Amino acid sequence: MAASHASDRSALTKRILPEMTLSQGRSPASEARIDSLHPAARASAAGRFSIAGNAVITGGTGAIAMVVSRAVLQHGASGLMLFDLNVDASRAAIQALQDEFPDAKIEAREVDVTDEEAVTKAIDQTVETLGSVDMLVCLAGIVGCAHALDMPISQWRRVLDVNTTGAFICARAAARTMVLRGNGGRIIFTASISAHRVNFPQPQVAYNASKGALLMLKSSLAAEWAQYGITVNSISPGYMDTVLNEGEGLAAARKIWNERNPSGRMGLPEELAGVVVMMLSRAGSYMNGADVVVDGGGHVF
Repeated sequence: MAASHASDRSALTKRILPEMTLSQGRSPASEARIDSLHPAARASAAGRFSIAGNAVITGGTGAIAMVVSRAVLQHGASGLMLFDLNVDASRAAIQALQDEFPDAKIEAREVDVTDEEAVTKAIDQTVETLGSVDMLVCLAGIVGCAHALDMPISQWRRVLDVNTTGAFICARAAARTMVLRGNGGRIIFTASISAHRVNFPQPQVAYNASKGALLMLKSSLAAEWAQYGITVNSISPGYMDTVLNEGEGLAAARKIWNERNPSGRMGLPEELAGVVVMMLSRAGSYMNGADVVVDGGGHVF
């Protein structure tokens, strides 16, 4: 055992580190292609925030995701694939999107973002159905509130598996198709104010750690994948006024959240959707490795 350990340590001195390659910038041909995808002029009001191509949204049938989906379609996305665990429960909402945007191809698939094989298969099927994956918005996530001294390690692992590892699995699967196609792409992670400060009053160490890890994941992939024309950014929402934060059991916490926020309220899903649109549109073309905090100023305290 001692000899083996010494051999392992000796091997460290023979390592050759892989190295990142930085982007050489966009070519005139790629600039012309980008312009061809956007019918409105680059400097026009419509062209500035226009979106082109096909998007995958994970956690895609949730309240925030449906608002984001509608906004992305309004700004020009030609195709949309929604990944979630229970698509059947949201058939009516999906049909409403299809009715409102009859010219867009809108599909949904049941996918567990922690299942690498299932995600890879779903991304491949999305390419077959829509023709490409040009954008990925990772909204899938779970929350776990528990005192650290009492929290089962299984809960810790599950939260990080969904929120952090699941985001990486989806991003890598999407990026692989983007690299093969050679036209770049946009990836957005959903971090949180929990990545920037400790929440109060609820203890949620696993959630906070998972979101903090997403910030570094975003930055690392932004550096590594820029050479392929892929940008990776994140959005950090504050407390949002959705069904997840309703109910009498959360009334006291909601009061504290609002009182500790300079804006005195929680955010609305459409207030996140606008930031996502900006990141996916022409306006966000030079954003890479950025995190945008959308929390009404709550993080300043």
